Amino acid sequence: MHNVVISGTGLYTPANSISNDELVESFNAYVQQFNAENAAAIASGEVEALSESSSGFIEKASGIKSRFVIDKAGILDPQRMTPRIPERSNDSWGILCEMAVGAAKEAMARAGKTAADIDGVIVACSNLQRAYPAVAIEVQAALGIQGFGYDMNVACSSATFGIQAAANCVQLGQARAILMVNPEICTGHLNFRDRDSHFIFGDAATAVIIERADQATSNYQFDIVGTKLITQFSNNIRNNFGFLNRCAEEGVGARDKLFVQEGRKVFKDVCPMVAELIAAHLAENKLNVSDVKRFWLHQANLNMNLLIARKLLGRDAEPGEAPVILDTYANTSSAGSVIALHKYQEDLPSGALGVLSSFGAGYSIGSVILRKH
Repeated sequence: MHNVVISGTGLYTPANSISNDELVESFNAYVQQFNAENAAAIASGEVEALSESSSGFIEKASGIKSRFVIDKAGILDPQRMTPRIPERSNDSWGILCEMAVGAAKEAMARAGKTAADIDGVIVACSNLQRAYPAVAIEVQAALGIQGFGYDMNVACSSATFGIQAAANCVQLGQARAILMVNPEICTGHLNFRDRDSHFIFGDAATAVIIERADQATSNYQFDIVGTKLITQFSNNIRNNFGFLNRCAEEGVGARDKLFVQEGRKVFKDVCPMVAELIAAHLAENKLNVSDVKRFWLHQANLNMNLLIARKLLGRDAEPGEAPVILDTYANTSSAGSVIALHKYQEDLPSGALGVLSSFGAGYSIGSVILRKH
C-alpha cells in the first residue's frame, strides 16, 4: 500500500465572460418579446406572463456576478439563448478534450510530470458530449499517455469521487500516477429562458494529478489523509436528456431535458448533509473541525457555502477559511471546488489541513481531507 498525494492542479478558463448586466439585458429582451407576442393569451389568463430578471436579484440569490463561457454570442442572442458550439470532425479533438488538455498541461507542469509518468486518465464531469468513445481515452491519446482511461459522472461531486477512485488505484499499486480532469460546459445544459436558473452556470475545466508520495517531487503537494463519499437519491436536481429521448417523441424539447431543480428543497436538504459528512469524516480521522485551516467547498451558491461553514465552525467563516470563486466563475459543477483549491493553496504553511468538498445532484457528496506537504 502506497501513501498518496495530490501533486499538481490545473485550470482552463474560457476567454469569454458574461456579466450579470449582460445576461439580464438578454433575458429581459426575451421576456418582453414573449409577453408582447402572447399579450392576448396573457390577458385572457391562458398564458402566464413572464417576469424580468435583475442583476441585484441574481447576486442576492447566488453571489454570482459573472461567468466564463465557451460561447458568448449565442447565449446573449434573445432569439437563440444557448451557446453555439459547432460540431467537429471525428478526426479532430473534441471540445471537452481540448479543455481537459488545457487544464491537464498546467497540472502536469506543476506536478513535474510528463505523459510517460502517468498511467491512467479519469474524466469526471456532469455532462459528457457523447456516449462513446470515452472522452478520457481521447484525452489520453491527445496527451500521449499510456495505460487506461475512463469517464465517470456523479454530477457536481464528480471531482471528489474521481479523486477517491484515483487515490485508491495509486494506493493499491495499480498506477504510479493518475490524471483526473473535469471539463465542464455547463452552459450547454442550462435553460437561459428560466428566470430562476438562467444565471447559475459557467464553463471551465480543472485537472488534478494524484500520485505515489514516494515519487512526488513538486512544490504543490498535499497528502491525501482520507476520502469519504455518500449518495442519497433525490429528484430535486435532474436532467433527463439522453439517448432514449428519441424513443419518446412527446418528450423531445421538454423543459426537463435541460437542468431543472427545486432550489429551496436542495438548500434545505443538502446543507446539513454536507456539514454532517465533513464533521464525521474529520472525526473518523481523529481530527477536529478547528484543525482545518481551509474549506474548498463546491461553488454552487454563496448562501449555501456560508451556511455549511457556519454549521461546521459554529460561527461565520473568517476571510480565507472558505474561499469563493463563484462570483466570477459561477457554478462550474465538478470543477468549482478544484478551482478554489487551485487558486487558494499556496499561502498555506506545511502541515496545514484542508477539506475539499463537493455536493450536488444525486444527492452526491464527497469529502477529501488534505494536508499541505
